[in-house]
Amino acid sequence: MNRLKIGWIGLGNMGNPMAKNLLKAGLEVTVFNRTKDKEKDLISAGATSAATPEALLQACDVVITMLSNDEAVKEVFESEQGLLSKDNPGKIIINMSTVSPETSRYLATICSKKQVHFIDAPVSGSVKPAQEGSLVILVGANNADYEIVKPIFEILGKVAIHVGEAGVASAAKLAINYLLGLNLQGLAETVLFAEKNGVSKEDMLNIINQGACGNGITAIKAPAILNDSYAAAFALKHLVKDLRLAKEAGLDSPLIHPLYDSFVLAQEEGLGDQDVMAIISSLKNK
Repeated sequence: MNRLKIGWIGLGNMGNPMAKNLLKAGLEVTVFNRTKDKEKDLISAGATSAATPEALLQACDVVITMLSNDEAVKEVFESEQGLLSKDNPGKIIINMSTVSPETSRYLATICSKKQVHFIDAPVSGSVKPAQEGSLVILVGANNADYEIVKPIFEILGKVAIHVGEAGVASAAKLAINYLLGLNLQGLAETVLFAEKNGVSKEDMLNIINQGACGNGITAIKAPAILNDSYAAAFALKHLVKDLRLAKEAGLDSPLIHPLYDSFVLAQEEGLGDQDVMAIISSLKNK
């Protein structure tokens, strides 16, 4: 494990602390980010910088990508100086970005043609779990590849769940984010309904979190609701993207359509860069 050289692409709100945790664990980490200013923090912490994704893969045994959407991930793999622009047989690429199952299967296919091992490993959790190394990691890989990179996942998360081959983990991530959306929408509607009928949001949140309906997300989001402050731990626009991907992957249940429409409307109202819990601000005026 200690001999593995790790490359990291994507130093946003999630990628930066995750890469930093690898450095704290004593691993050799090389980074690439299109916006070079975002590399400075990691370089100060001991990382080195690669000029291109292709150079990064050449220099490392395992490269991890943590990017915002399917298009950004495909660009990093397929561009002129992308990860697969030259032959690097035997290397491992782990995509921890949330993308469609179709995209994950496609990436696995193009990697296989280059004799590169591909692992689909999106995460459940936002910025604080990324900082704490307590993410839930959903893994799509063959058993042999999973065993090689499992020690990396043990640094980044509290648990890694091997759910199948590439693409299956992406489906699991879309499923859990659908449940996240339902929780947030339900929490917001409940608090607003209670307030309209004379129950303070403080009391309603206490009722929720002291009872059987409380859960991790209702507890985590209670302070944001109480303070009416929605700095992004997980930006609302990203949940819109994930719900869209779930629909495109075949989710056609009774609740997905109104849920998706609600979050799309919130994004159109200018709430996309705020936290997902800002859905309550959109609903408040309805």
